[in-house]
Amino acid sequence: MSENVRTYTTERVDDESETESADEELRCPECGGQLATDTEHGETVCVDCGLVVEEDEIDRGPEWRAFDSKEKDSKSRVGAPTTNMMHDKGLSTNIGWQDKDAYGKSLSSRQREKMQRLRTWNERFRTRDSKERNLKQALGEIDRMASALGLPDNVRETASVIYRRALSEDLLPGRSIEGVATASLYAAARQAGTPRSLDEIEAVSRVEKDEIARTYRYVVRELKLEIQPADPESYVPRFASDLGLSDEAERRARSLLDTAKAQGIHSGKSPVGLAAAAVYAAALLVNEKVTQSEVSEVANISEVTIRNRYHELLEAEDDVALN
Repeated sequence: MSENVRTYTTERVDDESETESADEELRCPECGGQLATDTEHGETVCVDCGLVVEEDEIDRGPEWRAFDSKEKDSKSRVGAPTTNMMHDKGLSTNIGWQDKDAYGKSLSSRQREKMQRLRTWNERFRTRDSKERNLKQALGEIDRMASALGLPDNVRETASVIYRRALSEDLLPGRSIEGVATASLYAAARQAGTPRSLDEIEAVSRVEKDEIARTYRYVVRELKLEIQPADPESYVPRFASDLGLSDEAERRARSLLDTAKAQGIHSGKSPVGLAAAAVYAAALLVNEKVTQSEVSEVANISEVTIRNRYHELLEAEDDVALN
């Protein structure tokens, strides 16, 4: 009996010490005040003295927000979120390519053959009809080109949605899968304010520039996509970054383009050419060394175009200064 009592007492003491240590962890190490968690900034802060006890905390909750129980129930799920960038929206199961078991040991030759057959059948079930095969090929092409162009996931997602709409509205007959996929990516990049020139798109695509432009106009017209005219300023950050220019040079380039718009010289001009010339002129104005050849390579545009637009931009700047 006494043995049982001693055991219980020991357990109770252990529990009390754990509670005390937990309380200490929830207290400020400086003033002993109460701690509060700021989920928005990922910090644990003392409410009394303001000391930041922890920062850059990982939020292990869901990536979505819900404002009522009904919305929470509709958004709750297990696993990764669905995505339009995969033909099955990421809902099917993939079989890994590594021929290893749960302990990391290599499979026998017989087991490897079995796994290969399972992968083959799994792929067949994932793409059961021509529409799914079409979608899988197109979305793979969009992902490949977007990676080569350094475009973010939101652009890829938008491009995938545009292609899905084109497929559902039967716009593909008479046009190649690659052509419509490329046009969808070009449109998505412009919608997101991260445009790429047709020359840049053609460089990573499997179709000619004329076909891309023709298909792009067709898709935009048929799907009634709202796309604003390309703004030269949207190219400036990328060009300046690729050339290693300062923030001052980038601001000067934007100022030159604003002046050009006010003077109306941007009308009918290639936005890429104007942006490249503005970056080149700005670099010279702030005494940062850059050559026309370097700008030409980054912007994928001829040096002649850069020189012509360069003179026009400086003339517009001089006109404003004189007036």
